[in-house]
Amino acid sequence: MVNRYVKFTLICFLSILTALCSQIKFYIGFIPYTFQNFAVILSGLMLGRYGFLPQLLYLAMIALGFPASARGGGLGVLFGYTSGYLWMFPVSASIMGIARERVWREGSNVELLTLWFASILAVIPIYLLGFYVFWIWASGDGIDWCMRIVENFGFRMDEFWAVFFATVVVFIPQDLLMDHTLSLIVFRYVQRILRERGYDLP
Repeated sequence: MVNRYVKFTLICFLSILTALCSQIKFYIGFIPYTFQNFAVILSGLMLGRYGFLPQLLYLAMIALGFPASARGGGLGVLFGYTSGYLWMFPVSASIMGIARERVWREGSNVELLTLWFASILAVIPIYLLGFYVFWIWASGDGIDWCMRIVENFGFRMDEFWAVFFATVVVFIPQDLLMDHTLSLIVFRYVQRILRERGYDLP
């Protein structure tokens, strides 16, 4: 049984980690590359179906004005053109957590690989709402930026698919190959340490 204080500590730590990961960023246009998917996936892995709790706390930090996102803090961030990504953090963390509860038993490499594939499904809500909100906001410079991204890759698309490519597709390699992979490695290591000290995961 997980100690309630360990659970509380994990919730606080993972929300702060999400904020810190938002500061590891670089811009190629309007939407920053960040390391936040690492923290979102790790929240689900560490807390199971309760993985949404650190992410709700993270959103509360932004709402209260803490500079916890790549674009700072305040309600303007939570209702701006990148807000779709943020609002789905709790949902994706919960999906990842439910997958961990169903898959993780002995900590085998097969289970780890299965969870990696599950992480692909878990972040689909982030991608979809992130794209949709940006598409609603996109105009002028935003559309032009998306078209330039597509052209830099040697493709030709209409505006809708150019926005989808620039707000979803370009982020997938980093998210899946780096963020998700690292979160699984960290999860297995931390989970092993907790078990050695007599704590089970939530």
